Amino acid sequence: MGRPIKNTKMSLSYDAGGMGGKNTIQVTSYFPEGGSATTDATTYIVSQRGSRRFKIHQANSTEALYTIVAKASGSLAAGEFCVQVILDDSTVAYVEKFYNRTIHYVTAAGAAGSCTYSLGVAGESDTGGGSGEGSVDGINTGSINVI
Repeated sequence: MGRPIKNTKMSLSYDAGGMGGKNTIQVTSYFPEGGSATTDATTYIVSQRGSRRFKIHQANSTEALYTIVAKASGSLAAGEFCVQVILDDSTVAYVEKFYNRTIHYVTAAGAAGSCTYSLGVAGESDTGGGSGEGSVDGINTGSINVI
C-alpha cells in the first residue's frame, strides 16, 4: 500500500453541524451502488483501507467503501469517488492515488504527475494551490478542499 495518509487528514467523527473534523479531506463526488453520482460538500474520507480504497462518510450520514479514481464527477461508475485538486498553476486535476505527503494526479487533458499537497482552509477558495515544496513537471504543489 505504500505510505498511508496520516490520520490527522481524515476524520473518524461527524458532528451535528454537517462537518467532519477540522482539516479533513473533502470528497468531490461519489457514486453509491444502486444510486447516481452525488456531489456534496459534507462528504469526507473517514479511513484508508488500501492504496485506492477508502471509507467515506456520505451525505446521508452513512459510511461505505469506495475506490478513488482520477475522473470528473460525471464519469464515475458505481463504487467510485473522486477528489479534485487545484495545482499551483490553477490547473484542475483529480487525485489518482494518495501518499503520506504527496499525490499522483491526472488532469482533464490526461496529463499525469505527482506533487506535494496541502489542505485548504474550510470555506475558502482552493485556487491558490498548496504550500508544499518540490517540483515535478513544473508543478510544485496542489491544494485539496477540506471540510
